[in-house]
Amino acid sequence: MGKEIIAIAEALSNERAIPKEKIFEALETALATATKKKYPIDIDVRVEIDPKEGNYTTYRRWTVVDTDGPLDNPVQEISLAAAREEYPSISAGDIIEDQIPSVSFDRITIQTAKQVLSQRVKNAEREQLIAEQRERLGHVVNATVKRPGREFMILDLGNGAEGILRRDQMIPHESFGRGDRIRVLLIDIKPEGKGPQLVCSRTAPEFLAELFRIEVPEIGQDVIEIMGVARDPGSRAKIAVRSKDKRIDPRGACIGMRGARVMAVSNELSGERIDVVLWDENLAQYVTNAMEPAEVLRIVINDDSHSIDVAVADDNLALAIGRNGQNVRLASQVLGWNLQVKAESAMEQELAAEAAEVVKFFVENLDIDEEFAQVLADAGFHTLEEVAYVPAEEFLMIEGLDEELVDALQNNARKAIAKHEAELKSQGGEELMRIRGIDTELALGLVGKGIKTLEDLAEQAIDDLLDLGIDPQRAGDIIMEARNLTWFKEEYEAQLKAQAEAEAAERAAYEAQQAQYEAERAAYEAQQQALAAEQTEGQAEGQTEGQTEGQAEPSAEQAAGANH
Repeated sequence: MGKEIIAIAEALSNERAIPKEKIFEALETALATATKKKYPIDIDVRVEIDPKEGNYTTYRRWTVVDTDGPLDNPVQEISLAAAREEYPSISAGDIIEDQIPSVSFDRITIQTAKQVLSQRVKNAEREQLIAEQRERLGHVVNATVKRPGREFMILDLGNGAEGILRRDQMIPHESFGRGDRIRVLLIDIKPEGKGPQLVCSRTAPEFLAELFRIEVPEIGQDVIEIMGVARDPGSRAKIAVRSKDKRIDPRGACIGMRGARVMAVSNELSGERIDVVLWDENLAQYVTNAMEPAEVLRIVINDDSHSIDVAVADDNLALAIGRNGQNVRLASQVLGWNLQVKAESAMEQELAAEAAEVVKFFVENLDIDEEFAQVLADAGFHTLEEVAYVPAEEFLMIEGLDEELVDALQNNARKAIAKHEAELKSQGGEELMRIRGIDTELALGLVGKGIKTLEDLAEQAIDDLLDLGIDPQRAGDIIMEARNLTWFKEEYEAQLKAQAEAEAAERAAYEAQQAQYEAERAAYEAQQQALAAEQTEGQAEGQTEGQTEGQAEPSAEQAAGANH
């Protein structure tokens, strides 16, 4: 019987392209199942096949359990005390095995083994398919349309693998017929009972990035790095790139000669228009590059709300926003910031109104004239806290200020803050200062409206706070934080802790990435310098050899004269 088992294993291995070890495992499971059916009780059985001879041995198994009471499953378990009578060094959880007679291959045994073997072979094929496709996960795959449909298409990915491309992962208005060859991105593998489901996409931003990796050798060689991708599938996309080699223009490399490279990617995406954005470590310049083709005139960055106000010329506003907000939306996605595009005139009016409020506030609280207050506002100071606690060196950079004047100004600011805090405390509103974004001036304004506690603030609506001179975004943030500190305190504290840990991890990852980038750039520059040195050395050796040969070989006229 041993030869027949080896023949079965070899035949199945060759037919199904499954390793022979997997076939033997399936056969052992099949024989163990057939053996268990021969017994009236549910025993635990293990079968071991000799892969060289094909002979097999059957063992009954017991699990050692450390218990003084009755066993839960005495057919498959043995107490630790009983096991140590025969095996003194055994421990709980170990397995005891006794050899039992192996089953003979009668009709029932063969039928049982065939069923189990068939199932195990299918499982092995599924595992092997998943292992093969997992290597292609996140990469572009060439596929053939096997069965088109309205809601999804079945694709032939090769080697017996089938992928699914759903309608929401297809580019709008594109259609394919049976037998059409297309390229897709393998985005997920979902193991299921009837076989793994290989999920593909043509709309994922990563698909665009991978297509550029194929078309642009410098990206594949890690000389150019993709920093961000945003897509409106089938219509428009933006991709941000940077170069690790200062001598290589990343934008030009991605566009290619006469636009050949970017055109090849665009054609694959049904004519999707692609903007190649030059990444810059200066955020303001990066925003300017991402907003192309619109020209940016002014940028105001708000770190607290993670937003950026962008001003463009009044007649350029429609171009900056784009059709249905497409340009600014894609720019926001590729930057990772919330962009607000405004006409220059509108922004000038807003800034002027804000500056007027700041000037008035400084005049009333710092005992200075409007001209001096305007200088502070123009320098970017907006609150008493900023004036009081910003290092004096920053003030000295302003023309006309000296140390004595700065010291007096900061003393006035600290006195005004102390006065406001005392007033706030006397009115019972000091609890409001726990909210980020609330300064003493705003806290006093809230108290004036009868809002003295976090609970009072949590019950307000955004419209209730707009008359205090703050925008809806800030009002909403303040109210939400008050609710988090009162109504959802435990969840909010856990969220803040998780956010702090995530930020620390992100910061560490960024620093590691920057260090790796610097190391790669240094290694690349050293490699280029070494190559240049080798070329210079080779040229010098060539010139030396040429001079030596010229001196060693006399001309024909010199040789004739010497003979004469």
